[in-house]
Amino acid sequence: MSYLSPFMTQLISAVKKASGSLNRDFSEIEQLQSSVKGYKEFVVMSYGKVERALRTELAKIRPDYPIAIDGLPKPQGPYFIVSPIDGLSNFAHGVAHFAVSVAVFENDTITAAVVYNPASDEMYFAEKGKGAYKEGFRNHERLRVSARKDVADALISTLVNYKKTASEYLKLHEKIVKATDNVRVLGAVSLDLAYVAAGKLDGTVSLSNKFSEIAAGLLLVKEAGGYILDINQKDNRTEQLNLVLESGNLIATNAELSKKVYDLVH
Repeated sequence: MSYLSPFMTQLISAVKKASGSLNRDFSEIEQLQSSVKGYKEFVVMSYGKVERALRTELAKIRPDYPIAIDGLPKPQGPYFIVSPIDGLSNFAHGVAHFAVSVAVFENDTITAAVVYNPASDEMYFAEKGKGAYKEGFRNHERLRVSARKDVADALISTLVNYKKTASEYLKLHEKIVKATDNVRVLGAVSLDLAYVAAGKLDGTVSLSNKFSEIAAGLLLVKEAGGYILDINQKDNRTEQLNLVLESGNLIATNAELSKKVYDLVH
């Protein structure tokens, strides 16, 4: 297809290849639930396998692009942003809602993104200025955020992330629940963002996300016509993606709901 560049073709292929071990490992998770020690070691091993495979496969595409690490200074120049298994708790408990997330950061912005759930074989991808898509067998599906305008009718996800106490998250969650009874806690923010891009969710709101888990999803939402805000930014008329990447505190929704959701959580 004309919108699928050679680089994106390579990136999708690299993510799929690096994810190859996950389906086999996921099928074994249920058998290990009765062995706490074995189960934890197995999850760590699975994560490590994907991480190493991603490094190998991405180095074949852009050998001069390092991989940024959560909590460490960002590399100089362009780099990859990688989450080997976003939704690790879901994976560890046999819940088929987790993803491999890869983004490319160039010229102070995210330029390419892939979010892939190997358990369901759902592949979401985007390139800056070229739209967001879900992979299909014959034709790729162009993603569009929902057109819903009323918060009361919206399906919104949140994520249980907090650094010290749950009070900040609980306050946020309560405000959303009071405005709409359609709230989901799905456990993988990269997929939450992909679902916003696809119009399956009308929005997602969460705190203290790792930048490796949200980077790819942010581009998906943007390229699907959505809107990205930091929860604490002062001017909600202007999107500031770098602020969201740094803080991890995000609102992602459509243009109609963006200010309403922003006002709701303040």
